[in-house]
Amino acid sequence: MIGITALDQVPFRVANPELIPAQRYYDPQFFEMEREKLWPHVWQLACRLEEIPTVGDFVEYQILDKSVIVVNTKNGVKAFHNACRHRGVKLVTEPGNCAKTGFICPFHGWRWSPEGKNTFVFGKQIFNEELLSHAEIDLPAVRVEFWAGCAFINFDDNAPSLLDSLGPVVETLNARHVDKLKMDWWYGTILPTNWKLAMEAFMEGYHVMRTHPQLFDLMPVSAYGMDADQTVAGRQLDSKQMVSSMIDFYARLSSGMAGMVHETEVTVLERLRDMDVPDDTMAALGAFFAKAQQDITTDGLERGAPMFDIPAVNQSHPFHDVEFMFPHFFLLPSFGAMSAYRIRPLTPETCLFEIWSLVLRPDGERFDTPKAPTMLPYDSDQFPEIPMQDYSNLPRQQLGLHAGGFQNMRLSHEQEGMISNYQRLIDGYLADLDAETLRKAQTIVNSGYNAPILDIGF
Repeated sequence: MIGITALDQVPFRVANPELIPAQRYYDPQFFEMEREKLWPHVWQLACRLEEIPTVGDFVEYQILDKSVIVVNTKNGVKAFHNACRHRGVKLVTEPGNCAKTGFICPFHGWRWSPEGKNTFVFGKQIFNEELLSHAEIDLPAVRVEFWAGCAFINFDDNAPSLLDSLGPVVETLNARHVDKLKMDWWYGTILPTNWKLAMEAFMEGYHVMRTHPQLFDLMPVSAYGMDADQTVAGRQLDSKQMVSSMIDFYARLSSGMAGMVHETEVTVLERLRDMDVPDDTMAALGAFFAKAQQDITTDGLERGAPMFDIPAVNQSHPFHDVEFMFPHFFLLPSFGAMSAYRIRPLTPETCLFEIWSLVLRPDGERFDTPKAPTMLPYDSDQFPEIPMQDYSNLPRQQLGLHAGGFQNMRLSHEQEGMISNYQRLIDGYLADLDAETLRKAQTIVNSGYNAPILDIGF
């Protein structure tokens, strides 16, 4: 064991990996430690590159009190601290294009090129010359690296690289052409919930039975939903009915979350309702999945989409239904499309939660790509069914932590281990463990949905 003394000094440390102290989700001191010791040292999804497709396009990425400009320049995508070098005014507050004008401070008119070089100081002669060297007034760069069609930033110039920090999940998702995914839609909301609590709703499938009964009742195969008699929701089904139930499940998953199963994939699945299948139900499901994967692959290729060979990749690169990239990014694969989540802390008990539906769209296909999330109240009925159900639980859970008599989350060591694994990694950051120890732990933490409790090295 390493760093014991430092770890012991972390308030509300996870000492028992099956018990998570409740104060971690609301204590102001703990939140401030995360602000100081976690967020300045981790790779964060700053934007999808399709948000800034042309030279001059830029977006703002905000994390707590820090603000970053991510801009597409003629020399590639770059990131800069978002503050005028004169008096600190934020240069940008919303997406835009600076190809013609550069960045202009609205206060005194100082200007910068898209590459961050200062190009104009009004009344230069009234300043002492040493205050205006380019080293002083060019925009300070923020480290930026790329993966999965996204730009990630890190405020720590000494942190391990993005890909080294992510670990094996990179290869798993690269095989699924994650860099070619495009937005169908993008929603956001402010949840009255700690950022960690919001993430944990998507780290296990144990909640599906109660939170998403419309899915649970259609599950022919599940850790919870199928008994030895091959019944679904109390009904005994033959092999054709089992296949039909599986198609119903994916159709409901699509209407409830879109990117998890895209409508183009549902169209293909619907054609399989009358396919010939063996009488044995498990063999029938095997035949269905093989046919579904192959037909969705063929359909995508025929439409000109950059589709991968789903059956081959599923064999060579097994995946989880939810893949987690520490500290705040999720991708949810199924066939070819994916959903994605990004969660950012705002206060100890509020967070910004964004959801994307992503699809492998044919190259050159015209599409009105979102430039910003559609922001909705967390209790809006305009959200798709699945996030709407999840969001109904989270504010109540945050309130329940204050209700009295509750000290610790109690985790299943088999199904809810991802929660323990990433929480203990947070403790490593708060204890200032060395970067290589934290990197190795992160590659273990990024282990996917329903993971057991794992040894992360400390």
